[in-house]
Amino acid sequence: MKKLALFLVALSLVVGLFPPAARGSDHADPIVVKEAEANITGLFFFPKDDQMILILNVRRALTAGGPYQLEPYVYNVNMDLHSQVTYDNDSERARYGGTVVNPDGISPDVKVKIRLNDDTSLKEKSFDGLTNPDGIRVWTGVRDDPFIFPRFFKRNVISMVMSIPISSFPAGQQDWILWGTVTRASNGEQLDHVGRSNRTQQGRFGFLNTVPANQQAKALMEQLEKTSKTDKFLKRFNATMPLENLYEYVLLIRSYDLFPDVMIYTNRFPPGFPNGRLLPDDVAALTCATGDCILQELSFIEGGWPRATVNDKPFLDDFPYLGEPWPDTPQAPSNVWPLWPFVLLLLLLIVLFEWLLCRWCCRRKSAR
Repeated sequence: MKKLALFLVALSLVVGLFPPAARGSDHADPIVVKEAEANITGLFFFPKDDQMILILNVRRALTAGGPYQLEPYVYNVNMDLHSQVTYDNDSERARYGGTVVNPDGISPDVKVKIRLNDDTSLKEKSFDGLTNPDGIRVWTGVRDDPFIFPRFFKRNVISMVMSIPISSFPAGQQDWILWGTVTRASNGEQLDHVGRSNRTQQGRFGFLNTVPANQQAKALMEQLEKTSKTDKFLKRFNATMPLENLYEYVLLIRSYDLFPDVMIYTNRFPPGFPNGRLLPDDVAALTCATGDCILQELSFIEGGWPRATVNDKPFLDDFPYLGEPWPDTPQAPSNVWPLWPFVLLLLLLIVLFEWLLCRWCCRRKSAR
């Protein structure tokens, strides 16, 4: 009975620290999405001739034709052009593209804002902080999802593609810090966030989606302290070890996580993840090489062998670069039940069964 009570206490601690399931970014975080058109699926930034190409994708697993519910939202990409970035920490460069010296000082020098009509056509655009905004080319509409992951093959996204002349940035600009958000047009409430690809898609980072970029380093430190205490408690008892294994893999903040969720791009090095992101980048494999392997494992499970390492549609050589969209098909419901309550219930049933088995064995021994 003590073992069962201990497990229930641990279970309540874990459930209390699970990130909210109503919001998230990067495709599969979270499993449940209440406002699908506010769900960011990817941020790309790379050079092309004398242009910088910026792509923001939203609305995961899209198959149905429009109209959609796009007018309530503002799609934003922010760029910090002033914060110092260093590149001498090899582990942080491999994981994040570099090191932001003062993460609390991150603030946007450039604010790109896009609003769409419900048919995906452009409603409004603004490019605060960029010179010659009339020279920026913009395309909006439905395209193939460029994410290399079997679950999202033969699926579309709603894309906003911009070709920005390098001359629109300050002369000699070498470093960019970028992050995207979706805000509600009516009141400015932040609904979603994206920075480095495959970051907030990890379950332990769900809470970052509504935290401003310059407050995320502090929020991660606080979350590290909370999750470390819970993990230490779960490790103390044999009864809670199954739960601890799940918790450590999915929710524990690691020492290398204490970095704001932003994308770093520099022209000091060749482009490609984690230095910005190119369309062909296999981010599931690239992030696994530096500590986040959940998506790569799922791509083997769902996609079979050999694992897919290229997109399911070819990219275009010219603007807007993304693959042509898949034909319209009926849309599957987006609000499916999340998996983690069933996992926790299963663990609870295992402990309950073990307790009942022990009671039965004890009674048999007493009867002899």
